[in-house]
Amino acid sequence: MPLQKLQLRPGLNREGTDYSNEGGYYDGDKIRFRSGFPEKIGGWIRLSTNYFLGVCRSLWNWTTLNNNNYVGVGTNLKYYIEWSGVYNDITPISYTNTFSNVISTGYTTLVANITANSSTMQLANVTYFPTNSGLVKIGTEQIFYSTLVSNVASGLYRGFNNTTAASHTAGDSAASGYIYINDNSNAINNQYVILANATSIGGIANTTINQEHQANKYTSTGGFYILNTTSGDNVSTVTYANASVINGGGNVTIQYEVPPGLAIYTKGNGWGAAPWGFYGWGNAAPVSVGEQLRLWTNDNYGQDLVFAPRGGAIYYWTANTGLSVRGQYLSDLANVAVSSSGQWVPKVVSEIVASDIQRFIIAYGANSYDPTSPTTVFDPMLVRWSDQENPYQWVPDITNQSGEFRLSHGSYIVTSINTRQEILVFTDSTLYSQQYLGPPYIWGFQVLMDNISIMSPNGVITINNVTYWMGADKFYMYSGRVETLPCSLRQYIFNDINKDQSWQVYAGANEGFNEVWWLYCSKNSNLVDRYIIYNYLDRVWYYGTLLRTSWLDSSLRQSPMATDVFSYDFLGNPEGRIIYQEIGNDDVSGSTAVPIVSYVQSSDFDIGDGHNFGYVWRMLPDVNFNNSSSNNPYVTMYLAPRQNSGTPYQTADLTTVASSQDFTVIPEYTIQQFTGQVYTRLRGRQMAFKIASDGLGVAWQLGTPRIDIRPDGRR
Repeated sequence: MPLQKLQLRPGLNREGTDYSNEGGYYDGDKIRFRSGFPEKIGGWIRLSTNYFLGVCRSLWNWTTLNNNNYVGVGTNLKYYIEWSGVYNDITPISYTNTFSNVISTGYTTLVANITANSSTMQLANVTYFPTNSGLVKIGTEQIFYSTLVSNVASGLYRGFNNTTAASHTAGDSAASGYIYINDNSNAINNQYVILANATSIGGIANTTINQEHQANKYTSTGGFYILNTTSGDNVSTVTYANASVINGGGNVTIQYEVPPGLAIYTKGNGWGAAPWGFYGWGNAAPVSVGEQLRLWTNDNYGQDLVFAPRGGAIYYWTANTGLSVRGQYLSDLANVAVSSSGQWVPKVVSEIVASDIQRFIIAYGANSYDPTSPTTVFDPMLVRWSDQENPYQWVPDITNQSGEFRLSHGSYIVTSINTRQEILVFTDSTLYSQQYLGPPYIWGFQVLMDNISIMSPNGVITINNVTYWMGADKFYMYSGRVETLPCSLRQYIFNDINKDQSWQVYAGANEGFNEVWWLYCSKNSNLVDRYIIYNYLDRVWYYGTLLRTSWLDSSLRQSPMATDVFSYDFLGNPEGRIIYQEIGNDDVSGSTAVPIVSYVQSSDFDIGDGHNFGYVWRMLPDVNFNNSSSNNPYVTMYLAPRQNSGTPYQTADLTTVASSQDFTVIPEYTIQQFTGQVYTRLRGRQMAFKIASDGLGVAWQLGTPRIDIRPDGRR
């Protein structure tokens, strides 16, 4: 019998059973299809050794008139501008308070002896100790606790900050590793604050106090705690005194940054918390921006940056002020127009867009303008815009083009996206086209399609003037009309997605390979760990596993950028980095290169209709290793036989075959650059083929392997 080519259809298909997809590919990870053939995806490197705090779900790249190439990075904790590998914190200050003598440090004693292995300890006085996680210094040991109930600290982490765990005796002095600030202005837990003008207390230098800290555990009685250093490793500088409290003094200025948002969605958090399917119109209680899944939108107004957290205000950063200056409320800028009832920049928005050609700033979801009765009541279906060429003017007047319009189809605006000729606006049920008309109507809105869905505000992307997005249970595209995008992985993806975390879905482009990427959380994950790719040139789909929380393909940078979560600080805050994708062949996000494990597996194939067993005695591989950086690149090929569709894959007939390789489970063959053929000894009614790699510096593309197969009886 002649050699049989393993010429398979491109793309992965999971819409049917393994056997029903005969002639195609069924499974894979970290591969793509180029011109119909599978290959390993490119590697990635970290932008720099620096990192940012929080989970990033917003990337924005632009250049200034000085040719500075900036990337805006919006996380659940902060907003940064990256330049030359450094993440510059421009998180706006939401408000400032000044107090007198408001800083104290807790001081108490142990009630009972503890050993170096004790997991609980009892303290005499915990008035100025955090009621949940906190830090205590006894002698030279630092002890971190997770809970504090009725003077008993439990969940102890002994020998914290590289100190030595030791035994301690009842009556030993115990100092809080935190400073208590008696500010009852309802600071949000984990909010970042900047202290100034405080004098030294308890041996803690004022230079240590007068810096940025993370507020910890706000309580209903007022006040919050901060570490006495940003790193938490300088508790040894506390000087004990013969008093229960060490007081500070001076007119202490506290600047409160924009409250951080949630890293993952938690049910019951109201407007903007997502996913909105859990609520209906009028049933979701508006809550603070700090209690929502943090999603930023950002755009450029010229070389300046306009940005806003979902459920928060609009902020403006002026490029010529420099990276040491934080963003400001747009409403606080000196040029903002003021009516007789006060200035009217929206106080709260769902998101913002800067219209490039017409030069408007547009808010989607906002509080309405009312010239007679100022209101901050949020309307999730309202669209408002500034005057043309004037981002500061939001007061409608016959002399300008600012205004507003309320959409009627849906319950809330999910997102919007700029295209070449229009702005697409998505509500929870409808897609609108927004087009500039000029005075007197300014903007016109037309329904493109009702009864559609979109998975998340970041789940849409426009490439080559075609818009693609992930819906609640299928994919869509818009190129002048709305169409369902056929997907060979639809059942597999939507059965394995965590719908509770649907607003983490992030769409990105990879134009060098004609791809649209969607990042999403698998069913059992609360953080993005999967992706699905649509190749719009070849019209095929494939998927894989990867921890990336956002994605941006920009012509201003060397390759697509994505962000990850690579570690957590001791307070549990995520730490992330910008990652350059499609560089090299390995994972170089750390200090050393790590191999990328990739594979693709075919569906089962047989001889004829499978009425005969097939016997395979050799295989002729067809694979190239172009662009490999390894001197000896290799892949592993597998041939897995089985007797019937419902039975498991089998081993080879013999444990050792002519190629001298052992096959204890599934027969596998190491293929190098000049491997001409490998000898096999396989028998089955149907078989599957797989190619995989796990070596450093390996790049591969599969061609058309051939196998020598002949009928071998019916049983």
